[in-house]
Amino acid sequence: MKARLFIFFLAAALQVHAQTYRLAGRISDEKKAPVSFASVYIRNSTYGTTANEDGFYEFKLSAGTYNVVFRSVGNIERTEKITISNQDQEFNVTLANEPFSLQEEPGSGDEGNPGKDIIKKVINKREYYLNQVDEYSCAVFVKGVQRLTSAPQNLMTRDVRRVLQLDANGKGILYQSESLSKYNFRNPNWVREEMIASKTAGQNAAFSYNKASDLQVNFYQNNFEIEGLSARAFVSPFASNALRFYNYKLVGRSIKSGRRIAKIQVIPKRRNEAVYLGNVYVVEGDWRIYGVDLILTKEQANINLVDTLNISQQYIPITDSVWLPTSTHFDFHGNVLGFKFQGYYQAIYNNYNINPQFPKGFFNGEVMRIDTQASAKNGRYWANNRPVPLTVLEERDYKKKDSLFAIQHTPKYLDSLNKDQNGFAPLSYLIFGYQNYNREKRQSWYLDPFLQTVFYNTVEGWGVNAKVSYIKGFDNGQSYSITPEVRYGFGAKMLNANVGFTYNYNPSSQSTLSARFGSDVLDLNNAGTRSLFFNTLSTLFYENNYIKLYRTNFGVVAWQHELTNGLLLNTQVSYAERQQLYNQSFNHVFDNKDKTYTANNPLANPPTVESMLFPTNQALTAKASLTYTFRQQYIVRPDGKYIEPSLYPKIRINYRKGVSGVLGSDVNYDFASIDVFDDRMKVGLIGFSAFKITAGTFLNRKSLYFMDYNHFFGNQGTTFNPTIGSFHFLPFYEFSTNRSFIEAHYEHNFAGNFLSKIPFVRKLKLEELIGVNYLAQGKNSTPVSNTGLMQPVKGSYTEAYIGVQRFILRVDYGMAFDGNRKVVQGIRIFYGIR
Repeated sequence: MKARLFIFFLAAALQVHAQTYRLAGRISDEKKAPVSFASVYIRNSTYGTTANEDGFYEFKLSAGTYNVVFRSVGNIERTEKITISNQDQEFNVTLANEPFSLQEEPGSGDEGNPGKDIIKKVINKREYYLNQVDEYSCAVFVKGVQRLTSAPQNLMTRDVRRVLQLDANGKGILYQSESLSKYNFRNPNWVREEMIASKTAGQNAAFSYNKASDLQVNFYQNNFEIEGLSARAFVSPFASNALRFYNYKLVGRSIKSGRRIAKIQVIPKRRNEAVYLGNVYVVEGDWRIYGVDLILTKEQANINLVDTLNISQQYIPITDSVWLPTSTHFDFHGNVLGFKFQGYYQAIYNNYNINPQFPKGFFNGEVMRIDTQASAKNGRYWANNRPVPLTVLEERDYKKKDSLFAIQHTPKYLDSLNKDQNGFAPLSYLIFGYQNYNREKRQSWYLDPFLQTVFYNTVEGWGVNAKVSYIKGFDNGQSYSITPEVRYGFGAKMLNANVGFTYNYNPSSQSTLSARFGSDVLDLNNAGTRSLFFNTLSTLFYENNYIKLYRTNFGVVAWQHELTNGLLLNTQVSYAERQQLYNQSFNHVFDNKDKTYTANNPLANPPTVESMLFPTNQALTAKASLTYTFRQQYIVRPDGKYIEPSLYPKIRINYRKGVSGVLGSDVNYDFASIDVFDDRMKVGLIGFSAFKITAGTFLNRKSLYFMDYNHFFGNQGTTFNPTIGSFHFLPFYEFSTNRSFIEAHYEHNFAGNFLSKIPFVRKLKLEELIGVNYLAQGKNSTPVSNTGLMQPVKGSYTEAYIGVQRFILRVDYGMAFDGNRKVVQGIRIFYGIR
């Protein structure tokens, strides 16, 4: 297999087994300046390369005579007949500037606009060219470079220069990457990539495209998303609706290889839309794309990370009727806090096969497989296999960083670095916790943040919840963890302790076995309420003791396994003794005379007087769920299988059984539900949506207690959890039910489509959102356990909200309705801490 892949990259189309020789040279313009990234390919083949930034190119060719095409946007295409004998050969080329002539033809043009007329003809054939090739395979070389060009002198300290590996002036290459892959594609969007070699050096400061699939640009598609640059999709100049977004101007025509090529300027009709500006090149008669040279700017398209991004792409004929890209190039510039950077990513496509005859089941969801030796290739391998020669600066940077890499990966250096990283930082521990990692033993200890360790509630009073996680990893990707937890409430003088164990025994099938046993204090609502930290704040400062607690002595065993790609099974069996708790402590920071702590019974009437919610009981419970991800995609790396974000919704079927009579269990019920959900559903140019729909019912409810009810992810307080499936204003316990229900959540992120058009506001790059949450239940009420307390059964509940967000900061304004009656409205905030 490796031998075939080696030949795949080195062989010219005709003589793959013969000895190869080096054809190299420099491509310059009429002023002797280098023509950077010019395309060079063998006519009537799919073997080609690209010049480097300094205009140097090289080929590996067998002896013979070749028609070599030299091509670059803005220059006259040149074809040279070159004979390779039995030695390396140097061939330099000068490309003249392209003289596009603007000669009108009688009767041509669309209302005096020939550029628009040409584009309309391309749009009419867009779908034909989009679907012309049903499948293909090719070799792809991806190269990326990021440089720092200037920086504020007061920030460019010696330590900063050392970490970024810059020169004395604070300049230099921050990051380089190269990869060699075999790329396989089938319409409409099936992909499978095999990366056989990968090399990186330095600190990735902007964004990284190291895979062939990262640089797949198809302007025959209506929209194109660029990961990280914007939450919006950008409209292709050839989209079916492109005439709504662009004006077109014919710059001129020229003849290339016997074909007439039209150069057309692309002009956005309006500012601040997700559109390009620049030039496109069209083969007249065929009305196909010859090449593009387009730009996205921060001012025009409101992009992130960089100030400008230039995308250029060139197509070559694979057959007389089929054209595919020979190269794609991303060039970017940016300025962050005075640090100016620039760089590029390029992809070169070779050895196209448009009739690969993929076997049945070839596209099985594995979108990427990285060879176990991909990152172990030495300098000689890269010298023989990279199709684009390194520049002098790139070669020097590689040597420097390879030397530093060797030093930085000696046991002495790694041990020293490990020791520094394990240093204790009080502020970091306060918010993020503390981790201690042992490199040699591949084990780590993690201590939960202080903010989640010390707490206060009205049941336990002040308390400590100390939780430590120990994780041990192995070379085969397996791991296990042990998590002991001790919780003590000083007010109730109550000690609880439990320990958990998880064994990840087959990462490729997400197979884990876990168990936990001991005692704990739990929330009556198992769907989600408030963290210990936020509950402490709301209780002490506002006398809002929202969460209601009970004590349990328990044991639980769980198993997870992926039955087949996309179908995940979760099972769990637990046994617990559950005991009701009551308020024991009534501390506060500000004594609010108008407020009184509520009882620990969420159904108490009146709410401030303690009463029994359930008797002490035993429960043996079995649970199972099946989650299916439609067309699940994943990457196989040497260290395991990694699931990619899903392009399609997921469906989950849940079943829960309360088993009566076994081990003294007091529960007897059956609950079933189904979830359909999608966290990020693309909606063309107007952003993306997320939704979750859940329907459930109790098939049998002979005996169950309040904690066995179906609970909902509510919220009471100013902060909220933005996870889809949660409510903004829903009380934590009031709507818990042992009847049938349906809940629905929908949220749409417009990705700045509206706010980006407002002066000054657009600079904030805010994303606007709207959403609605809905809940409906059965009409009959049922006693809670055997206490006689009645859980009031609600009808319908609805929330509607609007909001804005930027990174982890989000502010929503909404209102809630119980039936037709508005019950609450207000602002909800999220700032990264749940």
